[in-house]
Amino acid sequence: MSHTESAYGLWSLVILNSAIFIMFAFSFFKPNTGRDWRTFGAFAAFVVALFVEMYGFPLTIYLLSGWLQTRFPSLDLLSHNSGHLWSTLLGEKGDPHFGALHIASYIFLGYGFYLLSAAWNVLYHAQRRNSLATAGPYARIRHPQYVAFVMILLGFLLQWPTLLTLAMFPILLLMYGRLAVTEEAEMRTQFGEIYERYAEKTPRFFPYLSQPTSASKP
Repeated sequence: MSHTESAYGLWSLVILNSAIFIMFAFSFFKPNTGRDWRTFGAFAAFVVALFVEMYGFPLTIYLLSGWLQTRFPSLDLLSHNSGHLWSTLLGEKGDPHFGALHIASYIFLGYGFYLLSAAWNVLYHAQRRNSLATAGPYARIRHPQYVAFVMILLGFLLQWPTLLTLAMFPILLLMYGRLAVTEEAEMRTQFGEIYERYAEKTPRFFPYLSQPTSASKP
């Protein structure tokens, strides 16, 4: 399909959107330790890769262009809407910004940033008291900040999937999982039996749907 103007090459939007989301996450997460910076750096790399393809150069569209043109001959590959590949592949009609997946992405993004903010507030005050964070989101799961980052990443993937971010996602999951285990070892060393009791009744990543009647391992 012919097009009159490319929706890409907008590098100012790449920089602006990357800066907004990275600074927004930074304001909630506030990394201090080397582990915090690794966590945040991986998230920032994902965001930059996303917006480079969203507004700069559509690498995924370019690599899949032959197959897309064969499968969807009327598709305008250089229009912005074509980048919403889930909508294209599922055969959705109309503006993809109002589709079910796009709405779901906003829910993941919104709740992810809310959880990140709420968890940081609890952790900040616990660190100032040199105590274990067990209130707020930490009363339901042991690593709400990592869960928040994953929810934000999922929101982005539902909205604008790319080959690079899809490849990065499982790597980031593994990275956050290993960081969580490392963090727990440090907490056991620092808080001992207090942390053991907390870990016994609080799942690592997935909250109980209902409060368990007896302590169990996550």
